[in-house]
Amino acid sequence: MTEIIAGRRVATRVRRRRLSLRQRQAILGFIFVMPWILRFLWLDLGPFIASLYLSFTEYSVLSSPKWIGLDNFIRALTDDRLFWKSVWNTVYYAGVSVPLGLIMGFSVALVLNSKIRGVTIYRTCFYLPSIVPSVASAVLWLWLLNASRIGLLNYALGKVGIEPINWLGDPAMAKPSLILMSLWGVGGGMIIYLAGLQSIPEHLYEAAEIDGANWWQRLHRITIPLMTPTIFFNLIMGIIGSFQVFNAAFIITQGGPANATLFYMLYLYNNAFSYFKMGFASALAWMLFVIILALTVIVFRTSGRWVYYERQ
Repeated sequence: MTEIIAGRRVATRVRRRRLSLRQRQAILGFIFVMPWILRFLWLDLGPFIASLYLSFTEYSVLSSPKWIGLDNFIRALTDDRLFWKSVWNTVYYAGVSVPLGLIMGFSVALVLNSKIRGVTIYRTCFYLPSIVPSVASAVLWLWLLNASRIGLLNYALGKVGIEPINWLGDPAMAKPSLILMSLWGVGGGMIIYLAGLQSIPEHLYEAAEIDGANWWQRLHRITIPLMTPTIFFNLIMGIIGSFQVFNAAFIITQGGPANATLFYMLYLYNNAFSYFKMGFASALAWMLFVIILALTVIVFRTSGRWVYYERQ
C-alpha cells in the first residue's frame, strides 16, 4: 500500500513538472510572437479601425473629421461616374488576366517539370521576372510597348509588314497592354505549380501507362484533378492581387488614356493623396474589402465542386 501511495506521489510530481514545462514553453512562445502581435495591433488593427470610422466622415487631413454617415458610400454608388469606370476597368483586368495567368503558369510548369537538360536554368529564367521590382518592370515595358518603331514589339511587327500599334495611347489597347505586361510575372505561380506537380505520386502515371492511357488522358484524369488544390490557391491569390492592381497603371499610364486604365486602387489613391478626400477614400477601401471578401467566399463555397483533395 505504501509503495502504491509513493508511486502516485511520484506520478503527481512528474505531471506537475510537465505542466510547468508546458507553461514555460507557452510563455516563451508568447515572448517570441509578441513583436508581431504589437506590430499587428499598432500598424494593422489600429489603422483598420480608424479607416472604418473615417469612411463615415468627411475628412480632408487639414480639418477634423465630420460625421456624415453613409454619404460617402451613397455618393460612390450613385453620383460618381469615375467610381463605376474604375470598377469596370478592374473587373475587366481581373477577368482576363487571372485566367490567362493560371493557364500560362500551369502550362509553363508542365513543360519545366520534364527531365530535360538544363531545366533548372529555364526555371530560373521564367521565375526571375516575377521578382523584378515593379518600377524596373515598368521602365522595361515602356520601351517594349513604345508606340514608335523604337518599341521592340512594334519593331517586330514592322518586320512582318504590320503598322505600329499605339499600345498605351489607345484606350482600346491600354488595358490589354497592361494585361500582357502582367503575364510577364507568371513565374511566381509556375513555382507553386511545380511544387504541386512534383508531389504527385509517380506510380499513378506508371499505372496509367500500363493501362494504355496517352498523354492527354494522363493530364486530364490524373494531373489536373490532383493539381486542383494548387490551382485553387493560385486562383484565390490571383483574384486578390488583380483587384489591387496599382503599380503598372500608376507608373506607366497614370490612369489614361481617357481613364481606360483607371483601376480601383489608382482611383482610391487619387482621392486619398491627390484630392485629400480621406473619408471618401476610406469608404472606397472598405468597399473593395467587401468585394474581395465576397468573391473569396464565393470561390470557397463553390470549390467543393471541382477541387479534389486526396484522402490518405
